[in-house]
Amino acid sequence: MHSTGYRIERLTEERLADLTNLHQAVYQKSIAPDFFKRKYNTAFTNVMYIGFLAYHGNQPAAFYGVIPCFINCKGKSVLAAQSADTMTHPDHRGKGLFTELAELTYQLCRTEGVRVLFGFPNQNSLPGFVNKLDWQIGGNMECFIIPVKVLPLERLANKLPFLKSLYHSFVKHQLKPCLLPRNGIRNSVIDEGYSGVQRDKDYLNYKTAYDSSFTIKVDTTMVWFKINDGMFIGDIDLALNDLDTIIPHLQKIARKLGLKKIIFQADKRTVLHMLLKNHALPIPSFPIIIKNLGVDLPLNKMAFTFADIDIF
Repeated sequence: MHSTGYRIERLTEERLADLTNLHQAVYQKSIAPDFFKRKYNTAFTNVMYIGFLAYHGNQPAAFYGVIPCFINCKGKSVLAAQSADTMTHPDHRGKGLFTELAELTYQLCRTEGVRVLFGFPNQNSLPGFVNKLDWQIGGNMECFIIPVKVLPLERLANKLPFLKSLYHSFVKHQLKPCLLPRNGIRNSVIDEGYSGVQRDKDYLNYKTAYDSSFTIKVDTTMVWFKINDGMFIGDIDLALNDLDTIIPHLQKIARKLGLKKIIFQADKRTVLHMLLKNHALPIPSFPIIIKNLGVDLPLNKMAFTFADIDIF
């Protein structure tokens, strides 16, 4: 079923430029021309371009897409997908395009063998997913912010374009003593007995191709993070009592890099969340939503880290 006056097309490599143009119209900011090509190139799963664009004439009016990956479920790989980009051009809102594109995408998921969907919507999107599209809330993430007293070099570099590449080189130089050649770490929630995103070599090659991040070793602990107005911790390979030791080390590194804060996002059910409560006040952030397309897996047995979210 097509909305009146709109043409619906599946996402293809040829239509990625339309997706970039729609993003510019919706968010009024530029991204790298090949960003969506890298983001939706999930060839490692054998399933690609799971999403739909709505067109009004030749103008892209709306998009909904999911990103395939594998969930490690008791040692078995289950084909899953993360609900990712949802955008509607300001001139075409209120026409029901989001719901229509989403339902078409879920039908395509079933056809392609995707057995479970997960997502991290903002509070504005949450009611639409739960009330109109039959998603369920499986858990919640909370944010912990640890301040760092320092001259904000990163913010200054972002304000002055000619400093950006200099700052990036400066970061690599500063991290050299602790930087690991590999990027990404084993998923900490799996070690706690949850089902979680399977971070094998293929996944990490995909993930680190579309956004830059760093993996460092602090003492005996590996930390995966990215820099974006602070040090965002994606995941941490944490021995149970290490956090008291690790946080001062991370603050020292953040000071060297001119980062004003360290930001953790932790699933409320995890050990990391429990330990972080000793260091900062939890701030509610993302709900974790699940849509089961036929997998035999209790919702409360899937957990996530910030590195699993497509914005990391």
